[in-house]
Amino acid sequence: MLDWLALYGLLLFLFVGCRPGLNYRDLTSPRYSGQASGLAGPSRSEVIRIVSFNIEYAKEAQRAAGVLRTGAPLRNADIILLQEMTAPATKLIADSLRMHYVYYPAIYNRIRRRDIGNAILSRWPIIKDAKLILPNRSRYAKTQRIATAATIKVGARSIRVYSTHFGTPADLGWRGRVEQLRAILDDASSYPAVVIGGDMNSKDIGRVAREAGYVWPTDTIPKSNAFGRLDHFFMRGLVMPLAAATGTHHVPRSVSDHSPIWIRVRVP
Repeated sequence: MLDWLALYGLLLFLFVGCRPGLNYRDLTSPRYSGQASGLAGPSRSEVIRIVSFNIEYAKEAQRAAGVLRTGAPLRNADIILLQEMTAPATKLIADSLRMHYVYYPAIYNRIRRRDIGNAILSRWPIIKDAKLILPNRSRYAKTQRIATAATIKVGARSIRVYSTHFGTPADLGWRGRVEQLRAILDDASSYPAVVIGGDMNSKDIGRVAREAGYVWPTDTIPKSNAFGRLDHFFMRGLVMPLAAATGTHHVPRSVSDHSPIWIRVRVP
């Protein structure tokens, strides 16, 4: 028994002492942005489709691009929010779908040997973007979480969009994730139209957004992960169509441990 305890203590010491992730603390770098050649034209409709997809360390970016290109509720999306991405995977998907993109990594993952962060793809022009470092690092790995933000010009209106990935229950607990969401809500307070989406690692954190005046359209969609309904959208200043306006598009586990979620919203 003592040998196992000693081994556990040694592994914990090595894990904490040799941090598995390097935080990118600069708010402006690294940053990756661009646009595909032969951009797809934006939708002419007032109703736009927004998708969020955590692609599990971007391991199957090519297959994920195929899902986004052909999945009935996903194809021809106007805005796509991606989590657990790398710069090459973001560019691959943006090129495949012929979209503008911006990507900020949160950390360099020493175990996976790659950057990990959040991206935003858009058929509409991205006129401004930023990285928002969220409060509360992982209690074990000491790695940070971020939101990638973009102001997108949709017709005559500007929409502030956030792609984010909150800490896990082991990382933070409920209060830590609430503080991460509130950091985004504070940043979004000056924008009249806002969409926040991503892997929230929580089935009910939308209650906090709702109390802040946001619509929580994904509160009853089918689960997006084996552990439940963890991916969500919160929005303000936009209108949900009356019917079939949100859902989960299930994908094989071999593509990702999360399934993409989607919403249709009307831009007044």
